[in-house]
Amino acid sequence: MAAAARAAGTAALVLVLATGGYATADAYDLVPGVLTLAPEPAPAAAFPQAPGAVEGVAPAGVLGGLDAGSPLPSAAAVQARVDALVADARLGSSVGVVVADQLTGQVIAQHRGAEARTPASTAKLLTAVAALSEIGPSATLQTRVVRGKAGQIVLVGGGDVMLAAGAGSPDAVNGRAGLADLADQAAAQLVAAGEPNVTLAVDDTLFSGATVSPTWSASDVNLGFVAPVTALEVNIAKLTDAEYPPRQTDPSMSAAKAFVALLAERGVTVTGALVRAAATPDAAQLAVVESAPMGDIVDYFLHTSDNTVTEAVGRLVAVDAGLPASFEGATVSVLRAVAALGVDTTGAALADASGLGDGSALSPTLLVEMMRVASDPTRPELRRVMTGMPVAGLSGTLSDRYTASSARGMVRAKTGSLTGVTSLAGTVVDADGRLLVFAVMADQTPPGGQWGPRTAIDAFVTDLAACGCQ
Repeated sequence: MAAAARAAGTAALVLVLATGGYATADAYDLVPGVLTLAPEPAPAAAFPQAPGAVEGVAPAGVLGGLDAGSPLPSAAAVQARVDALVADARLGSSVGVVVADQLTGQVIAQHRGAEARTPASTAKLLTAVAALSEIGPSATLQTRVVRGKAGQIVLVGGGDVMLAAGAGSPDAVNGRAGLADLADQAAAQLVAAGEPNVTLAVDDTLFSGATVSPTWSASDVNLGFVAPVTALEVNIAKLTDAEYPPRQTDPSMSAAKAFVALLAERGVTVTGALVRAAATPDAAQLAVVESAPMGDIVDYFLHTSDNTVTEAVGRLVAVDAGLPASFEGATVSVLRAVAALGVDTTGAALADASGLGDGSALSPTLLVEMMRVASDPTRPELRRVMTGMPVAGLSGTLSDRYTASSARGMVRAKTGSLTGVTSLAGTVVDADGRLLVFAVMADQTPPGGQWGPRTAIDAFVTDLAACGCQ
């Protein structure tokens, strides 16, 4: 018994000692436990409370409106500059000029401003205004694939001549919609339906009439200044990425052949020959891609002065007006749209929508009046005409002009250049902050190219920008 008691006591003592040792280790955080000698931590910060919604302050304007109190330049001083420009031998013997105040419309100076002359690419301003006023800046163009007759699909052009050969890019204008995206959708539908073999028809009937204008010279197409105008084109029918590349002779069929190859890569075989055929209005849709909005398209052709894109847009204006989407329908509908805005088009003529062909005739007065309408704040749908024009020394067809001029960045204008023709129409902010609208048209310039007349016109516009002219 004594031995047992001693053993129990010893065990109890060991237990007490062990327990005390563990507690000590726990207090020093050497083993897990609830005891600690560490300082008590500071209380946790209160959970942040989100403030309630409050009304924000009105944003500050980056640029104010035009100051009606800015002085108008002296008519006599500006007229003297116009007279000097007209007398410059570099412009030849047929020159028209108008300078007007944007706010009031007052003509400050002019020389034979009401006389119609060959506009060259300043005619694109009319097509831009017509497209934005009639079709609208947010409209897009659809390229579709629909069902045809038994075993057939139809590739339907909707007037987008800037399809990407591959996937489309949401940041692009030329290439916003992609032919490969269209093939992805169509192939997925056909494979799912168990139809890996189909025939293909091409419907480019949205546009009608000749694809090449009789007012164009053969060299215009051969040198890549323009492509045949069809309702379905990949990359404006360019064969290379040069500024003026060779073009596809039949852009619609070339696009269809590229589409066939894309379908084959996705497991769908097109059998038989490609044919042209109109889709039925109620045809079931298999695939669709959409172009950039019309406002972006207008920006594109004003900046680049692309003739093919402009011609396609002119035909779309005709479609909207219910006229044939031909050269004749486009020119009639564009002039009607401009006249509907209150611009006097008496004596005006368009041979095409781009200004490339022979036979167009517009006056500086018409161009100035139309730009004033386009810059009217009550017509926001037309704003892209004014913002889409190239900026002097910075963008588009003016990127290499005014680079060393004080007018750099102060001029937005549309250029126009043909053999024997040099024109420029746009806006300039003068030294007093007055916005002036101008048009200069010379259509009998002497031999020697564009350098001479452009230099003379640019010097005149630079002088307008620097002119306080009080």
